[in-house]
Amino acid sequence: MLEEVEWRLPRHARSVGRARALLRDQAVAWKLPDEVTETAVLLLSELMTNAYRHAKVSLGREIWTRCILESDRLRVSVADANDTLPTPREASLDDESGRGLTLVTALADTWGSEPRPPGIGKTVWFELSAKPASAPSPTASARAGSTAGVSAEPPRHGTRPS
Repeated sequence: MLEEVEWRLPRHARSVGRARALLRDQAVAWKLPDEVTETAVLLLSELMTNAYRHAKVSLGREIWTRCILESDRLRVSVADANDTLPTPREASLDDESGRGLTLVTALADTWGSEPRPPGIGKTVWFELSAKPASAPSPTASARAGSTAGVSAEPPRHGTRPS
C-alpha cells in the first residue's frame, strides 16, 4: 500500500507551522502511532526551518514537502531551490541554532540529501518506521513475572522509539 501527499508552501516563516499542522492532520488520517507522528513533526519542522532560513533564493520560490507512507515506512522530504546540500555541524553551548541536522541524525532511521532531478535546488529527506514501538504482550509479561508498564522513573521525552 502506497499513500502519498505533497504540499507546496511559500518560503516564509509561517510555512513551518503550517507544514507541521498539515503533517499532524495527515498522520491522523493515516492512523500513524503518536510517537511516530511526534517525531516526524519535529523533524519536518527542522527541515522546513532550514529550507526557509538557509535557502537564499529569490522571493516567490516555494518549499515542497512530500510525505510517503509505504509498508510501515514513512518518508518525508523537503525540497527548496537552493543547490547547497546540508551538512551537520557541531553547535557550541552558546549557539542559539545549528542543532537541527544533529537532531535529524539522532531521531530518524535514515536521512539524506540530493540535488533535485530538474537541476534546480535540493531535496532533504528522512525515514521513520511507521509501526508502533513494540511492547511485550500482557500475556507474555504475566508469564515472565514482568512488571512491564510500571516504572519508578518519569517518562523520557524526545528520545528515539526502540
